Amino acid sequence: MSEKTISQKKLLGVAGLGWMFDAMDVGMLSFIIAALAAEWALTPEQMGWIGSVNSIGMAVGALVFGIYADRIGRKNIFIITLLLFSVASGLSAFTTTLFAFLLLRFFVGMGLGGELPVASTLVSESVPAKDRGRVVVLLESFWAFGWLLAALISYFVIPSYGWQAALIIGALPAFYALYLRLKLPDSPAFSPKKAEKRTIAQNIRDVWSKKHARSTLVLWTVWFTVVFSYYGMFLWLPSVMVLKGFDLIKSFEYVLIMTLAQLPGYFTAAWLIERAGRKFVLVTYLLGTAASALVFGNAESTAMLIGSGMFLSFFNLGAWGALYAYTPEQYPAVIRGTGSGMAASVGRIGGILGPLLVGSLIAAGQSIGFIFGLFCISIVIGVIVLALLGRETKQVELE
Repeated sequence: MSEKTISQKKLLGVAGLGWMFDAMDVGMLSFIIAALAAEWALTPEQMGWIGSVNSIGMAVGALVFGIYADRIGRKNIFIITLLLFSVASGLSAFTTTLFAFLLLRFFVGMGLGGELPVASTLVSESVPAKDRGRVVVLLESFWAFGWLLAALISYFVIPSYGWQAALIIGALPAFYALYLRLKLPDSPAFSPKKAEKRTIAQNIRDVWSKKHARSTLVLWTVWFTVVFSYYGMFLWLPSVMVLKGFDLIKSFEYVLIMTLAQLPGYFTAAWLIERAGRKFVLVTYLLGTAASALVFGNAESTAMLIGSGMFLSFFNLGAWGALYAYTPEQYPAVIRGTGSGMAASVGRIGGILGPLLVGSLIAAGQSIGFIFGLFCISIVIGVIVLALLGRETKQVELE
């Protein structure tokens, strides 16, 4: 299959649809948790475990599938992860116990966590250097469309047909994965012969070799701080608004507004990344995220909350796009999947810890302003490390 070629637009569409299906599943989960809580009489701790198990699965999936992307190819892993999360999502519609649901959500998370860094690696290796950053950020923009789709499905399907129907819809990407098996060529940078000569242990060691240690340190720090703050803030946005005395965020309209604010964040980042560079976009958008978090945490009026929440969404998701473009560019082809997957896996650990920290601090009586101030500091630490140690990879040809 590797001898086939595919146009840049078609590749973006093919990988982007996979990305969109991922976002659709993650987006629907927040609505499904609410439905399960009512139907199964779940405690807050049990509800929290659903999100945590998903993140644990993503951490494991990013590590395992990132490593194997350097062994059996980007396309094969892209298809395997799509199938894994689709089938597990469909099967979870038939569960009747929390344990069975949690077990399947772990496998859904593995598929999601594995697919995202591998898809961005596949795309980055398949387009010219002059377009690479822009195309990968545009790939990330499909996440917003997936969230929109999730909101629509959850709004129209769950109240009328139940959470099971939404999960069955989440299994549809399995058919798309079978289509990909026939249509999608593998990355031109992946060499089966070179992969066979290297061991997994060698690839892992090389990620922290003298040549790549600096880049790995930067990536792990930025990934951790970005994912830690993203999941800590965004999973708690509804609860934070309620704690501030507002019920607006429970409405579909607010979810739609927040999701729509992601799109200009992605598109402006895509426009800037080949003009101003990866570091500029990451530093600027992360500082914008930090400032928005600080304002949101201390906002008192509805207008200030929604406005700062939109800016938070705009800057944070634009930074996500730039991070997915920047990460694969730090490593040569033989360890690119391993390096990208390990960085994403470290980030997912932050995604597990962030929401847990918020819950414990709220229980301890800390203010929302204080909590969001901590996320602001976390992001600034990532920015400092990136600005001082990160290397610029704008239009650099990949090894």
